[in-house]
This record gives sequence, structure tokens and C-alpha cells, in this order.
Amino acid sequence: MKLSDLRTPSVLIDKTRLEQNVDRMQAAATARGIGLRPHAKTHKSPDLARVQIARGATGICCAKLGEAEVFAAAGIEDIRLPYPINPANADRVLKLLDLTRLSFIVDDFGVARSWSGLMRVNQREVDVLVKVDVGFHRCGIDPEARDAAEMVARVAELPGLRFRGLLSHAGHGYGAEMESEIATIAAAEARTLTRLAEEVKRLGATVQEISVGATPTARFSLKQDGITELRPGNYIYFDRTQVALGAATWDDCALTVLARVVSRPAADRIILDCGSKTLSNDQARGFSSCPGFGVVLTDLDTPRPDTTLLIERLSEEHATVRVLGTECGLKPGDLVRVLPNHACVVSNLVDSVWLVNGDAVLDELPVAARGRIA
Repeated sequence: MKLSDLRTPSVLIDKTRLEQNVDRMQAAATARGIGLRPHAKTHKSPDLARVQIARGATGICCAKLGEAEVFAAAGIEDIRLPYPINPANADRVLKLLDLTRLSFIVDDFGVARSWSGLMRVNQREVDVLVKVDVGFHRCGIDPEARDAAEMVARVAELPGLRFRGLLSHAGHGYGAEMESEIATIAAAEARTLTRLAEEVKRLGATVQEISVGATPTARFSLKQDGITELRPGNYIYFDRTQVALGAATWDDCALTVLARVVSRPAADRIILDCGSKTLSNDQARGFSSCPGFGVVLTDLDTPRPDTTLLIERLSEEHATVRVLGTECGLKPGDLVRVLPNHACVVSNLVDSVWLVNGDAVLDELPVAARGRIA
């Protein structure tokens, strides 16, 4: 089967680029003696999780329990949820503990104490890490709070919980305006975590893990001392945002959307059949302006954006493309590839992706954990 045989829109995964991305990140982590635990919310595919683990990953991360349930049922043996799981989900956690080695985060002592009680009642234990807010200001304890180390040490003492260490996500790296700012964020993250870890150790607790995770900061986190685990997700595919943040090149991007021109109503307007239900409405972020909802690749074999084409608007099933140049030969029926702004969201919008090598279609992979948002 060839690309031209596929229905459009279809999500394509370039096999060679994917494997190169996986191998490059694994080699870098291994060289530094850091465990690599990829975040599987990017691909939501047990097949691709197995590829990562076969190449050296220690396990995976999942965003929600629903994702973890899919990966555990598929035989993935070590799953971490860097997400605050409420004790209302105790029945699901207990079932997962029968299938996989599960760990998750806490950032509230009352919640941790509730989990301790539930584990004791059920005569079980579960691994937990304390989430630390290193500047993104989403979840996590304030490392500057007077009682931060004491709170962590108290969690480490709770029966039924196996305290593993500290975990963070430098999501504010996505808002950096230059590469040096990302480097500064990664260094500050490591300093914050290692300093807090030392304070916790002085209180008598053992801190075995210091886990960080974000694709933009990963290349700089690898240079920091004290880090034991790296949790990037997007690196397996990369996308327009990662290119704009200096984390990848166009040649690294493995996920594209195959789309067809369905209308050419004016010389300066082209309509593609991939709307918000395929590309999502996410904007790109980076060191310079990144207008539009992805970039159009008119050469199906080369990941180079056509700068004369701007995806200026998405409807649910339509992408409206503005022609900025004086010449564009695209006509109804022609195929293009679109590099999305955010690959992770695209994965959650389709039931399957197509593994390709050049013009050849190799396999169809189910996105088994798509839609598992609870």
C-alpha cells in the first residue's frame, strides 16, 4: 500500500524518524546514567511503548488512570502517573496493582494520609513521589515553603506508601523566548529538587529518585547533577512547537497528517480535509512568531514547510489555507502533509495511525488509549 491509497485525513508516523528519536534520547540518558521513562500520553500506543522499553526505557508514564489501565492490560509492567490521583479512585488503583508496578504523585498531606489508610485496610503498598512546583505553578508543593521538607518527610513515614522521591514538570519551558532561558529553567529545576532532597534527607527520609520531565528542557536536564529520571513524551514524534523551541529540526518530526485538497474556491484560498477534529486548535509556541494551525508540506517526501501557505483557520472538518505567494499549483484531489503544532493532541483525535517509510505504508497501529481522560 502507498500513501495515495489511504483515506484522508490520516495520521502518518515515519518509522525511521521515530526510531531515531527514540534511540537518540535513550542513548543520551544512558550515557548520563539517568533512567528514561517516556510519557506515553504522546502516542497512547502500547505498541510504541514496547518499542521504547525494548530500547532501554525503565517503564512509562501515563496521564490518567484510564490510560494506565490500557497499558497495564497490554502487559506494560512499570507505570508511573505524574498526576494527583484522588482516593475516590482506590478501587481502580488496587486493580492496577495486581497488573503492574504502579506509582503516582501526591502534593497534599491529607490526600497522602488517605491513601495510606486505604493501603493499610487492603494490606497493600504503593509507590508514591511528592510533586514539587518548580515554576510552572500547576500542581506540586511550594519548595520555598517553610514546612516543605517536613511535609515530604511526613509522607515518607506513612505506612502503606513506599516513598520514592521527588518529581517535577518544568512546563514553563514551553513559554521560553530563547534557548538560554530553557537552559536556565532546567538548571533551576535541578537545583530546587536536589536542595529539597538534601533537606528531606536531613530529616531522616530516604530520597531514591529525582524525576524531571519535559521535552523542551530534556536536552539541558541531561547535563544536570542529581537527576535520576527523565520523563519526556513528545520527543518520540516532535512537532512544530518543538522545532520552534529548538528541541528538534524539521527532519526529526515523525508525525504528520496526510490531507487532501477538497476545494480551491479562490486563487488565494485552499481548503484541506483536516480540520480541528484532526489537527486540534492548539497554537504553536516558540522563540519567534508561529502563526497558523500547523505547517503545510507540499513535498510528501521532504519535511520542509511551504512558507507560502498559511493554515489560517480551522473548522471541524476544514482547514482554510491562505496562499501568500503568487503561484500555487495545488488543485482539488492533490495530497499534502501537515506538520501539526502539537502532536500529542493529534494522537488523541484518531483511532489509529499509519506507520510509513517514504511512500510505503507499513502497518496500521491502534491508538488504544485514546479518549481515556478519566
